[in-house]
Amino acid sequence: MIPSPTTATPESHPDCRADLSQIVALQATEAEALSPYFLCLRAELTVQTQQAAAGLNLVAAGLEKIDRTQTRWIEAELYRVRGELLRALPKADSPEAEACFYQALGVADEQNARLWQLRCATSLARMWNDEGRLSDACDLLSPIYGWFTEGFDRPDLVEAKSLLDEFGGAIRRHPEAETGSQ
Repeated sequence: MIPSPTTATPESHPDCRADLSQIVALQATEAEALSPYFLCLRAELTVQTQQAAAGLNLVAAGLEKIDRTQTRWIEAELYRVRGELLRALPKADSPEAEACFYQALGVADEQNARLWQLRCATSLARMWNDEGRLSDACDLLSPIYGWFTEGFDRPDLVEAKSLLDEFGGAIRRHPEAETGSQ
């Protein structure tokens, strides 16, 4: 069951409530191919409002729509958000979250979706860093960040760079970035 906007957003988060109401309004026009995207946006907001369980229901609904429609462009992001939600639960499920991040990375790689790969790698690297696996985190994130040759002012790249700076790791260029094939 998909929670209502009032259930998904507590009164103490008026900015999220405004964002959620705009998402729900757009979703009301429900183009089937965009529906998983809107569910993903709503699920991501539940991380910020400490309502991870409600967000997991939204992700499940998004993945079900993807399976039904075979419109998979947002699939990697749904798995990444699911991993973030699992980490945000009161009793975080790190192994399952890690499996979601790996699944998201696999889907993004299969689709050659560099931005989704960066977002997934950033989430997994952050988790590994929290677990004391700094070397693994840097080894994963650095070459993926190294794929990018422009857009360094974009939020996802800023976040990844900030995390790499926190790690103190040198940024390694990905071999595909060197040859120019993307």
